[in-house]
Amino acid sequence: MKIVQFFKECGAELKKVVWPGRDDVLSSVKMVLVSTIIVAVILGLFDFLFNTGITLIF
Repeated sequence: MKIVQFFKECGAELKKVVWPGRDDVLSSVKMVLVSTIIVAVILGLFDFLFNTGITLIF
């Protein structure tokens, strides 16, 4: 059956994958969190400045 062969081949391919180590994963997570916080702060500042500008104009 084709479905059984498909899952066997999937398993064989997954055995070939080189999974990242714990240190690599933690490093990537830290980078994503820091980047997210930086972008959130920048967007928050832009939002504050635009809202303040609109309030002063109108």
